[in-house]
Amino acid sequence: MKHEQPITLSKERRNTMISEIKNYYATERDEVIGELAAGMLLDFFMDRLAPEIYNQGVYDSHKYIAEAAEDLLSILK
Repeated sequence: MKHEQPITLSKERRNTMISEIKNYYATERDEVIGELAAGMLLDFFMDRLAPEIYNQGVYDSHKYIAEAAEDLLSILK
């Protein structure tokens, strides 16, 4: 099952993530990045990467639950 709906953030969480991007550029790259550029970078990650990460999380959770269910059923044998 693929996640088809866009992943959204609250305004507060979005602002925090934009600040994190700006801080990353300042500390790791010694560059200043503005609010607009950081917001656009966040939008890119949210559009392109977040769905893949979400889908992997769902897959990993499904696999874990399926394995746990198998372990539970082995008790009955």
